[in-house]
Amino acid sequence: GIEFIDSYVFNKAEYIRFNSTVGRFVGYTEHGLKNAEAWNSDAGLLGQEQGELERFCKHNADLHYSAILDKT
Repeated sequence: GIEFIDSYVFNKAEYIRFNSTVGRFVGYTEHGLKNAEAWNSDAGLLGQEQGELERFCKHNADLHYSAILDKT
């Protein structure tokens, strides 16, 4: 399967991440934990992030996979 991770970084430190396997945001700092709580209660935002898995990851995976098959 494909996993989509969207990391948010401030001053080179990751403070929050969306993980498509978990289906929600996870905070790593005090600020990130507060944002995760708010963002996880926003169904529209969660749906938008989950949609990136379909829109970006699966589309590009199909392109790369067919390019590999063409070379074999």
